Amino acid sequence: MLRWEPDPEADPAGQVYTFGGAAPVATLAPGSLLDTWTLDCFGGRVTSVDHLASQRVDPRYLNPQTGPFWVEGAEPGDAVAVHFASITPRYARGVSSTVPFFGALTSTGRTMTLQPALQERTWVYEIDVPGGVVRYAALDSPFTADLPLDPMHGTVGVAPPLGEVRSSLTPGSWGGNMDTPEMRAGTTCYLGVNVPGAMLSLGDGHARQGEGETCGVAVECAMDTVVAVDLVKGVGPAWPRLEDDTHIMVVGSARPLEDAFRIAHAELVAWVAELTGLSLLDAYQLVSQTALTPVANVVDTDYSVVAKVPKSVLGAVSVMGGAHERLQALGGRA
Repeated sequence: MLRWEPDPEADPAGQVYTFGGAAPVATLAPGSLLDTWTLDCFGGRVTSVDHLASQRVDPRYLNPQTGPFWVEGAEPGDAVAVHFASITPRYARGVSSTVPFFGALTSTGRTMTLQPALQERTWVYEIDVPGGVVRYAALDSPFTADLPLDPMHGTVGVAPPLGEVRSSLTPGSWGGNMDTPEMRAGTTCYLGVNVPGAMLSLGDGHARQGEGETCGVAVECAMDTVVAVDLVKGVGPAWPRLEDDTHIMVVGSARPLEDAFRIAHAELVAWVAELTGLSLLDAYQLVSQTALTPVANVVDTDYSVVAKVPKSVLGAVSVMGGAHERLQALGGRA
């Protein structure tokens, strides 16, 4: 097992905020475990209701990533398989906020109106890991609510194609800031390799998040995370694929939202046809009648949609060479 420790005291300008464009921090062999942790999206600089992100965080330094990690033997056309064995909040608090001109229910730089920005506010959530609870407390009344703890990673990805360097605030075919609650412990993510070594990174821990991440900020927190990493040769997907014990999924990212929907569903139809031997139109029909479509985010630079079908309707198929089951067993030994 490789243990990698980020430096929380490092100069924010020296941390990694992109997919692509950074040198690897360590090497991972296929079939190995990585035990690491990630800073929250604010780099730990927003910790109380009196802290406003716009006053404490340089907007160039949001979503710091842990990595990138060079995956031995990874070549373009392969798939890196990343199984999340455990995702645990590192501290007993998380934060959320409203950010001026950011979010689904406000004017933004891309959907511009003459309305003023929503007021910037910060909410602090107490996190009870043993109790499995995230405690919401309203700012303007004594209302409180205990919400189920559901830790996830908003970002996991590899270097993009064509030598591009993309912000860690952006999702795309390389993964990145997909912000889907499906990226929880027990899920395996398959990412198509675009450059030698893949350059795998992760970050943006959320103690929980509603589908769509409506205000643009989840319950952001540092995470202790163990992942099992493998390589599936010669079957790199065009868009991120996910698998858990019950479903296969594809994440599509684009604007407008319907294009993200189309990407996710078109890729899922093709994957179902590949797995089952069905014709493309027969697979289209099966997906049409069985798919669920959680909206991951409608706030990032591109929106993300997940299309998922239950494995139970696919018959006896081998998904990605059995990588999920293999890495699940490996992760269970962490």
